[in-house]
Amino acid sequence: MKQKYLIMKNDDKNELIIQEFGELGKDMYSLLCEEIYDSKNIQSAITGGKTTLVSALRTKSMFPIGVYAERIADAIINMYTSKSDPSVELFFNDIDLVARERKSQLIVDETKSEPDDIDDLLEDDVDRPDFGDKDDIGKISYPLKTTDDDSGDIDDDSK
Repeated sequence: MKQKYLIMKNDDKNELIIQEFGELGKDMYSLLCEEIYDSKNIQSAITGGKTTLVSALRTKSMFPIGVYAERIADAIINMYTSKSDPSVELFFNDIDLVARERKSQLIVDETKSEPDDIDDLLEDDVDRPDFGDKDDIGKISYPLKTTDDDSGDIDDDSK
């Protein structure tokens, strides 16, 4: 899913507005959520660090995943520290996130040592418990005695 976050700083009302949009079709977005924050609370959260800011931004209605929340926090920190643009648009695509995770899984760890010889893989160094003599199976006694006759055949006399 493609998402867009519109982050706007309104100095007249001392507030920060974050709008979350979801893509309905090609370049067609629908508003999913809007949160309004007090600028003083945002500024104090910025002084506490990025983790504190992310915690302050997350609500019951808006809870972006960690990667997105960090980028949103970076944009807000930049917005408040540089005094530049009063609004920022951030675009996210979940497919990019999945592709990045898949790529990181494919990277082989070169620090693992490989055996010098293929025969080392076949060595049987497993300690196995002693299960006793194989003849013990023949000594099992059964609590029920069975006969070889056809006692399983029941004649139905109800006819």
